[in-house]
Amino acid sequence: MKNILVPVGSSSNALSNLQYAVDFAQAFGAKLYVVQVYNVYTKAGTMLKVDDIIERESKAYLTDLVSQIDTKNVEIVIKTFKGKLIDTLELACKVGDIDLILIEPRTTSISDEVYLGKTSGKIIKHTQIPALIVPEGYKFEPVSNILFAVKSAIIKKDDVLNPLKSVKEQFKSVVNLLLVKTPFYGEGDFILNDDLKALVDSTSKTVNATTYQGVLEHFQANQPDMLCVVRRKRGFFVKAWEKNIILKKEFYSSIPVLVLSGLK
Repeated sequence: MKNILVPVGSSSNALSNLQYAVDFAQAFGAKLYVVQVYNVYTKAGTMLKVDDIIERESKAYLTDLVSQIDTKNVEIVIKTFKGKLIDTLELACKVGDIDLILIEPRTTSISDEVYLGKTSGKIIKHTQIPALIVPEGYKFEPVSNILFAVKSAIIKKDDVLNPLKSVKEQFKSVVNLLLVKTPFYGEGDFILNDDLKALVDSTSKTVNATTYQGVLEHFQANQPDMLCVVRRKRGFFVKAWEKNIILKKEFYSSIPVLVLSGLK
């Protein structure tokens, strides 16, 4: 894991999230890209050159944030981009050869009922970039125990497990695989390929309506300090994926959540 991208919003948690990102990047010897994406909507006929103003303010804001944290000799690159959020982030990740995007659950949302705000939810829902969701105010600690929950272990994409492998190798983590049999279970869903067998330290099975309910049932027994799930159209968050904002009653995690791109 060599390149990590952190999109920064205007939340009160921005400093905490950025410090976690620096600490996490330091553990891997990775370069950190701190970015802000903005869009400008102007009325027809306006003569005000707002692009340059917003770009300067955005860079100044990011520079000020970075100045307030302990950078720990991590190489930090500050970038601002104009454009649509998802398209711009995907392009930036492709050009920068980004291995992981690290996001905070909420940026502009002030509702305590919200787990993923509109911006964070959009990033998780509409991209295939591996992501790490870090709880608000969470302080970095080496990851020792990972709960990897899936309803299907079928893997058709190359390198999709790389982020999980990197974390396991770096921190010597234990990976516990939880196979959740849902009403959508299909033949062969619980057959592990050699790559996955080599990655996990233990495997357990459960029957639940959703993967998330399976996680809730086994969370205390596993006591993980990181949860790993798979992004798919009808996957982990089920109905929660149908909108960008995800409420805590639909999903909530007090520990970092590593979201892999779809296995299939």
